[in-house]
Amino acid sequence: MLKKNLLNFLIKLFYSLKIKKNFIRRIKFDLGLNNILLLQQSSYDKASDIQEVECKVFSQHGEDGIINYLLVKMGIIRPNFIEIGVGDYTEANTRFLYDRFYPKGIIIDCEENLKKKVMINTNFWKGNLLPIEKNIDTKNINGVIAKNCDFNVDLFSIDIDGIDYWIIDKLDLSNIKIFIAEYNPIYGAEMEVTVPNLENFNRKHYHYSNLCYGMSLMALNNIMIKKSFYFIGTNSTRNNAFFISEKFKQSEYFPNIKIKNLDYYTDFNYRESRDDKNKLNYISGNKRIGEIRDCQIIDLKDNNKIKKISELIKY
Repeated sequence: MLKKNLLNFLIKLFYSLKIKKNFIRRIKFDLGLNNILLLQQSSYDKASDIQEVECKVFSQHGEDGIINYLLVKMGIIRPNFIEIGVGDYTEANTRFLYDRFYPKGIIIDCEENLKKKVMINTNFWKGNLLPIEKNIDTKNINGVIAKNCDFNVDLFSIDIDGIDYWIIDKLDLSNIKIFIAEYNPIYGAEMEVTVPNLENFNRKHYHYSNLCYGMSLMALNNIMIKKSFYFIGTNSTRNNAFFISEKFKQSEYFPNIKIKNLDYYTDFNYRESRDDKNKLNYISGNKRIGEIRDCQIIDLKDNNKIKKISELIKY
């Protein structure tokens, strides 16, 4: 009898927690949508920097508001998407889009039991969302997309803390309208660099500090120019950059946006460094680039030569 009562209690507790979680998620969505619509009415026609229209609902920082601003300005009503690097999809760049529009989307991550977690965290049945549990690299990215994507993609987002540059290099973005990618502001405004294209790259293993990963903003900007996109700005945290297809001319769609020099977009404050015992040590300023001075990176300005960061630092 005691075991039966305990079992019943646990079942009730489970459903109570699930209902509470869904309720909180719904409140979060409603409040976020309300804030975004208020921003849309008051700020979209006056904004000179996309950071002015930030609003966080399910994104990591303020990307939800920026994405909505771009979609409204470009006249994209129900955006289909691909996002690489979503965790369990509780916090992602396209999560709010999915909950709002229930469009077609593909999300890719090496998160264990990804589909099961996504089905718990979303109204999975309402849209056409395909979770793919896979570690993406330059060898498989185009095959994964070709096999699973049978729709036109409006928005593409990538954030894998690693070989993002080399994956972007492989992508066909000719029909994409909005592209979002993470960059590493530690490299500053003048370096055009990326980590090497290593199989199973892991920032935690590459350097204990977690600071040597990804690409510089200049590297990202230049490869996107080659892909026929233009830079429209970053989030205020200054780690996610936004690009627009040249088919949507800035002078026509975003005439008020004023692009600053890259120093502005690499001046950041967040502190996520760790010591050699994997404990947060909160180093800041020039100490961050000094911490990884012996790491090897690819200098894209110099014929893709492998160099130590110390060779490129200007003291």
